[in-house]
Order: sequence, then structure tokens, then C-alpha cells
Amino acid sequence: MSSFEVEYIPLAAKDLAKLDNSQARQVRTLIERVAINPLPKSEGGYGEPLGHKQGLNLTGLLKIKLKRLGIRVVYQVVREGDIMRVIVVAARADNEVYEIAAKRVSL
Repeated sequence: MSSFEVEYIPLAAKDLAKLDNSQARQVRTLIERVAINPLPKSEGGYGEPLGHKQGLNLTGLLKIKLKRLGIRVVYQVVREGDIMRVIVVAARADNEVYEIAAKRVSL
């Protein structure tokens, strides 16, 4: 399997730009590693499906975490064209990250 193309929505690119260089480098490295197989864990990939969280419908979105940094990356797999679309990059509490993701997907 070849790697998926990574695509950042504009707001996710801004999220990444707000991080310091060290954090941004670690996040990009993780995203590149996950892009090899961004599918859900149930399909042998790295992503953790979100589904319904705190009353939000996040079906179709997945997350990965950098636990040491407390940063979560929420993304969507676009199977047609093999794209890993990054929706949110944030060092925030679960609920806040999911609320941001829900708003951005509905735009």
C-alpha cells in the first residue's frame, strides 16, 4: 500500500503554524507516519474512529494523539484519491477538540 496524500484544511494549517517549531515537527512526523495507513485500527490502520462523542456526530473522523505533548490530530480519510485530510491539530481537552472538529466538518 502506498502512502496517502496529506491535505490540511486551511484552519488545520493555521493550528499547526501556532505550535512551536519542535511541536510542529513532531506533529508533522506523526502525520507522515500515519499517512502510510491512516485507516481505522479495525482495518489495520493507525486511526482511532470517533463516531459519536459528547452528543456530536463525528462519524467518519479519526484521531491520533501525541500523548507526551497533549496534542490531538483529528482527520478524515478520503478513500477516493487516497487522501488523509487533517481537520484539527490542537493541544486541548477532548471535548473542545471534538467541538472544533464538528464545526469544521460542517463548514
